[in-house]
Order: sequence, then structure tokens, then C-alpha cells
Amino acid sequence: MPDALVSPDQMRFSDALSELETIVSTLEGGQLELEESIARYERGVALLRACQTRLLEAEQRVTMLMGELEQDDAEDA
Repeated sequence: MPDALVSPDQMRFSDALSELETIVSTLEGGQLELEESIARYERGVALLRACQTRLLEAEQRVTMLMGELEQDDAEDA
């Protein structure tokens, strides 16, 4: 892992997801020392939380937009 990690909250969703996939693959390989495995796992949890937050925000935004469309349709009727 790079020395200066970007905060998951500052990453694009696709970059965070890609790094998370890499971490999972590396951990599944079972070749890391315990300390490095724990550090990667912690990073993975942070990335997962950031991705989940982004997905929830996107879902809420879509729901809001759909509500606006339905309201516009009702007003036009």
C-alpha cells in the first residue's frame, strides 16, 4: 500500500471500489503478515463505509428526483 493513503471520503466511488476489490483479493491470498493483514482490513472497512455512504446518497438523490418528476406529472394532469 502507498505510504500516503487518500482518505476514502475524498476518493471517487470507482477508485474506492477498485481499491477495496484489490484489498479483498490480497487478503484472500493469505500471503500477508498479520499486522499488514489487519492494516489492509481496516483500510477495507473504511473504503466499504465510504462506498456505502456514496450509494445511499445516490439512492436518496434518485428518490428525490423521482418525486419531483411525479409531482411535475401530477401538476400537468
